Amino acid sequence: MLEAILHGWILSFGLILPLGAQNVFVFNQGAMQPTLWRALPVVMTAALCDTALILLSVLGVSLAVLTVAWLKTVLYAVGVCFLLYMGYLTWRSRPSVDFGEVERFSPSRQVIFAASVSLLNPHAILDTIGVIGTSSLTYSGAEKWGFTAACITVSCVWFFSLCLAGRMAGRLDPSGRLLHILNRLSALIMWAVALYMAWMMLSR
Repeated sequence: MLEAILHGWILSFGLILPLGAQNVFVFNQGAMQPTLWRALPVVMTAALCDTALILLSVLGVSLAVLTVAWLKTVLYAVGVCFLLYMGYLTWRSRPSVDFGEVERFSPSRQVIFAASVSLLNPHAILDTIGVIGTSSLTYSGAEKWGFTAACITVSCVWFFSLCLAGRMAGRLDPSGRLLHILNRLSALIMWAVALYMAWMMLSR
């Protein structure tokens, strides 16, 4: 059981660590919201979406869905459009120490955008299925669920830590310049991912 849990921790951390649209959005909301409490909707949504993807990958349900060719194409197309839009909003955002001047995402908007960057990223879904789903086949019974629980735990702790790091960055940046630079880099990352997804979709 311990081996399965350690395997889940290490594997999940390795998958979630790379900088992507989901991580960028969670970090930015942590930095832009006036309190950590106000950023909890994005943390909870990202964690719940990852939990759902992990459970589906372990149960094998998502693999059956992604074998439908037209559904994969639609998923890629929607993901590209959304990431282009998200990049545009992030590029235009103007961080400021005076939070009264900052256009913040409402809780409902945080939920919608967090769910979108979590569920409309075909590569994240395929990675979850191909890596976590495949790795779970090694285990059965209690070990399999220990492995699954470890993956989910890492995901939840990671998003909260990322949001907290964003908040700390926001507090340590009274001029707003650091957050402005991070927003520009975030937008470029989102656009790069969108272009890569578009290339993958058209080359299939």
